[in-house]
Amino acid sequence: MEFLRPTTWSDALAAKAADPDTVPIQGGTDVMVEINFDVRRPVALLDLNQVTELGDWELMPDGRLRVGAGVPYARIISELGDKLPGLAQASRTVGSPQIRNRGTVGGNLGAASPAGDSHPPLLAGDAVVETESAARGTRMIPAAEFYLGVKRSALEPDELIRAFWMAPAPGPQYFSKVGTRNAMVIAVCSFAIALHPEEHRVGTGIGSAAPTPRRAVAAEEFLAAELDWTAAVPLDPALPARFGELAAQAASPIDDVRGTADYRRHAVSVMARRTLVWAWNDYRERVAACA
Repeated sequence: MEFLRPTTWSDALAAKAADPDTVPIQGGTDVMVEINFDVRRPVALLDLNQVTELGDWELMPDGRLRVGAGVPYARIISELGDKLPGLAQASRTVGSPQIRNRGTVGGNLGAASPAGDSHPPLLAGDAVVETESAARGTRMIPAAEFYLGVKRSALEPDELIRAFWMAPAPGPQYFSKVGTRNAMVIAVCSFAIALHPEEHRVGTGIGSAAPTPRRAVAAEEFLAAELDWTAAVPLDPALPARFGELAAQAASPIDDVRGTADYRRHAVSVMARRTLVWAWNDYRERVAACA
């Protein structure tokens, strides 16, 4: 197995173009596990750690954040926690401190596992994935269009993930996750919510409860019609209950060693209800503070 270590982005793209079967590696928290268990044996690894620009983030002229694919979870938490709170919450649930220091959102996107913790908040927050190839240049792929199947994404064979783009949270965001224990665990299922008050809408993301991470579109549309953003009154108990039902209907889980399909649907419903209540209570406090 070859081990390639480009020091510039252009060199990394050239290496990927020369052999599209080359597997990029940043933190290695997914790839190395698969290699160690002989799940895959790449012809070559493309180590992107020396490409320093992948470890940067910046606020762009359009107001969105552009976060390099190499920014680790630990920095998402410490540097972007106030700007991307839902993603920071999800990042805190990823593995151990050592894993959070190495693992990246870019790597999570590249693996495209339905259980990836960063996917639900990326979907809820309308993230866009920036990819590039030496031959065709840059593409901007909305997160909702990025996931195609179990560990399959919209990436072309010669493309690499360069960054993701996401607006600083315009309202409260929450992430919830169910696992077989409290820490360092793969999600049995997960859910994220993001309030977009100026647009009078809600974003959602479901993880580990379908072949791909996905939004609960019907649940989002239901809330858009029902929430009173101006008065910010307390929620009628029937509203989060119905939201939870619609979120569960958006899932299409399977039975596996971590949980049954019925349990996953129930858990998605519960997490959707709870995160909505948490987020709406936060929003009401903000409205009251501005009154």
